[in-house]
Amino acid sequence: MTRAPGRLFTGAPVAVIDIGSNSVRLVVYEGLSRALTPIFNEKALCGLGREVLSTGRLPQDAVDRAFAALKRFRALCDAMEVGEVHALATAAARDAENGPAFIAECEAICGQKIELLTGKREAELAAAGVVAGVYAPDGIVGDLGGGSLELVDVKGRAVGTGVTLPLGGLALQDRSSRSPRKAEKIVRETIPEAEVLGALAGRTFYAVGGTWRALARLHMYTKGYPLHVMHGYVIPAREALDFTRIVHRADAEALAHIDVVSDARRPLLAYGALVLENIVRQGRPSEVVISALGVREGLLHSLMSEEERVRDPLLIAAAEMNVLRSRSPRHGEELVAWTDGFFASAPVLEEAEDEKRLRRAACLLADVSWRAHPDYRGEQSLNMIAHAAFAGIDHPGRAYIALSVYFRHMGLNTDESDTRILELLTTGMLDRARILGAVMRVAYVLSAAMPGILPQMPLLVRGDQLVLSVPRKVVSLVNDRVYNRLRQLARLIGREPLLEQGD
Repeated sequence: MTRAPGRLFTGAPVAVIDIGSNSVRLVVYEGLSRALTPIFNEKALCGLGREVLSTGRLPQDAVDRAFAALKRFRALCDAMEVGEVHALATAAARDAENGPAFIAECEAICGQKIELLTGKREAELAAAGVVAGVYAPDGIVGDLGGGSLELVDVKGRAVGTGVTLPLGGLALQDRSSRSPRKAEKIVRETIPEAEVLGALAGRTFYAVGGTWRALARLHMYTKGYPLHVMHGYVIPAREALDFTRIVHRADAEALAHIDVVSDARRPLLAYGALVLENIVRQGRPSEVVISALGVREGLLHSLMSEEERVRDPLLIAAAEMNVLRSRSPRHGEELVAWTDGFFASAPVLEEAEDEKRLRRAACLLADVSWRAHPDYRGEQSLNMIAHAAFAGIDHPGRAYIALSVYFRHMGLNTDESDTRILELLTTGMLDRARILGAVMRVAYVLSAAMPGILPQMPLLVRGDQLVLSVPRKVVSLVNDRVYNRLRQLARLIGREPLLEQGD
């Protein structure tokens, strides 16, 4: 394969084929990395699980669609020169009497072994996906597929024992004979069996699966939410109860903004809403958080070394973008160290650990839009960072990083009337974004984004002064423009600016 300048080459691409009860999907990732980056993603909604509970078999038309999809996926993997393909199958193939024959044919098409996941294994992989994609998770992971619902406790990197319930959208539709009343009775009788939900009160429920993502997308557009990124989207528990109640009792086609949900997903929305409503009612979480990472990413996460798994996916992704798009990647790394010193010297700017990692990511991303016209660098940076395929970050964190870099390009007094992402930040986070943007403005006018300069000129707070130390050999780099930006930063943090010339 010809190497594209916009790609990292740390090895051959890796792919996962996921044969689910509703969809059959291929995702190809740039490589096996802690910051997994999809380079291709395609699904076929086959509906393998739609009649398994009532007939005991996979429907033949669904099987034929799955085989056609797998043949295309195999050809795509060959065309993309994928190094490793991992294939797995879930509830429908696990539960159907013709499942073994179906899996055998799938293996012949794919040319490799397919892992038929048990319910427990599926829950563990879904939890591993949340561990891979959420910073310091603490709650219950729920993976809703077409055939089953998996639930498992997760705290930090510790994953509990998973349980499986037959409440997937297609399974519930089948068991209830498409009767909303019967479906509601089934869910209300089944959810209390999940003892794991007893540990959910006051914690977070992490929702995994396409039906719940579609439900969240509908909620997002109904609210007019300013950031259309699904991973990390938060619905407060009270809102989740109210919204799911409306969705499972209404005709989907009559719902506002229903066009943001694909036609194929709409029939399962009511069932997904019904299950989520009862989980929230039974478990009493503080919030529902959508995780775009699930079983597929959890599988790849489990294949990594322990050393790789403990690395920070946000900082890795930011470092990769720094390499791909900055004028000088080393300058971005130096900016991290330079701001480390500045923030450590100012007690009033003391950072929590999460604030520190966000600031370091912002430094690595500060120059990614340098090729744009100067008038649009701020806007391009904001859009690129806010909508990037980052893991290990929530929506306020995205907004903080994006606005920091926006301020670095556009200045601190820019009219922000059209920057709706501001709605995601507290006043304190916005102040920090402005201060970091001001620090970057000093750094870039001083160094022209070139390496080797910032380490010579520490920027530190000393008492009531903001001191930029300038060695005599590089003093010609300092002019009125540098001093004006230093003074602007000093004013923001309540200090007096001082240029200190040294040897």
